[in-house]
Amino acid sequence: APNFGGYNAKWHEGGYLAGTLAGKTTKSNVIGLVAAYPVPDVMWYLNALVLGARSVNPKATVNVVFVNSWYDPGKEREAAIALINQGADVMTHFTDTAAVVTAAEERGVWSISFHSDMGYLAPKDYLTGVTHHWGAFYTRVAREVVAGTWKGGLFLGGLREGVIKMAPFGPGVSSEAAALVRAREKDIASGRLNVFTGPIKDQHGKVRVAAGAVYPQADLGKMDWFAQGVTGSTGK
Repeated sequence: APNFGGYNAKWHEGGYLAGTLAGKTTKSNVIGLVAAYPVPDVMWYLNALVLGARSVNPKATVNVVFVNSWYDPGKEREAAIALINQGADVMTHFTDTAAVVTAAEERGVWSISFHSDMGYLAPKDYLTGVTHHWGAFYTRVAREVVAGTWKGGLFLGGLREGVIKMAPFGPGVSSEAAALVRAREKDIASGRLNVFTGPIKDQHGKVRVAAGAVYPQADLGKMDWFAQGVTGSTGK
């Protein structure tokens, strides 16, 4: 409708960078992800995470557990510990608390936060975080409404728009890994690197994006499959 506007973030851009760093860091080749629900937004992050990891470490896998809640510190902590017990030595999450980061720190496991910089909670084993910044967008929309120039539409922002930013690197990140992540961050922001460029297969070996093709942005809201290298199930 003319008076309706929606907005979302390109979680996958941060996810790819997080995966790149996780893939360079892991020794067990198992990355753990505690996620809320198997909805498309989460799938963007999950699939980008494994694509980034396997781009630098083809043996890397992502083991995911869905806790079926956006905010449940107890379940998130339990899932994180379970994944660590299964061999994950880098942990990340798509949930709304710091439970995964604090559990990883207690167990001496690397962590990558989501939503905000949680480095202060994990001074030893924090790698970075995928942080989200909506202030500039809210301000612009508010000014357009006041000026009478606002028009409905969908806003999808990422690294280029400043909606997605990577938190400062922790002390355990090597200079080589940091340089690689920064270089890829620039490539994604400039449009030189598209996270979902084929060939991409799902966990069953089916080609989802052909070689040289790019997964359409308009289809992100339909993403309901796991990329190759993901261990877990959507329950479907």
